[in-house]
Amino acid sequence: MQLSSQQSFNQALVRLAVLLYQIDNKVTLTEQDYLEQLVNSLEWESPICPEAFLNDVIYQTRKALDTGAAMDYLRDFKDDLSFDAHRAMEVAMTITGVDGNRSEEETEILSLLTHKMLAKALVNGSRTDQQPAAMP
Repeated sequence: MQLSSQQSFNQALVRLAVLLYQIDNKVTLTEQDYLEQLVNSLEWESPICPEAFLNDVIYQTRKALDTGAAMDYLRDFKDDLSFDAHRAMEVAMTITGVDGNRSEEETEILSLLTHKMLAKALVNGSRTDQQPAAMP
């Protein structure tokens, strides 16, 4: 089954959020609550239920972090994030700040997203309908 651009973006958004809350090796309840709220707010159009997808993403992210491949992992889905780069940055900024502390690792990924990976989409606008995305 071919996923819609919106669904590919939704899945990339979940992957990004999980990466950002795990990158500093400290998972807080506020980060978990935000992630749950985010997942519940997405219109899910996949044969894989959101819970199963999330469990797999947590495993894949942990594996990437444990092997030092976090940046390669992020590059795997950066194109899907470009579908709505502004929303992706909103989520990234929120999940990295929701616990009241941005780690060096979180700040590094935020910088990479804004200055390299999503820079063009952020400047040019990335949604085809150009409507602002709602925050959960």
